[in-house]
Amino acid sequence: MIKSVGQNISAAIEASRLREGAKTRATATTGSTTAASAATSSSPAARMAAEGAPVDMDRIAAIKSAIASGNYPVNPSAIAERMIALDLSAA
Repeated sequence: MIKSVGQNISAAIEASRLREGAKTRATATTGSTTAASAATSSSPAARMAAEGAPVDMDRIAAIKSAIASGNYPVNPSAIAERMIALDLSAA
């Protein structure tokens, strides 16, 4: 389960990077943000779907750095409680 969660987060981060790169390329090639404007003009829900989930890349980098240096605080009791809560809600 933990591996799949990590893979999902990694996939979301990569998708966000790809979207940002596509937006940058679209702006650079057209010289404007007409592609982005078209997506935002339809509805707030469509705009939010096109933008994807908000990802704070700076926060992710800070957490990765803390994990790599061994300074990321882990609370085993809180993790266990949340895992039990997830299991009970599925039953």
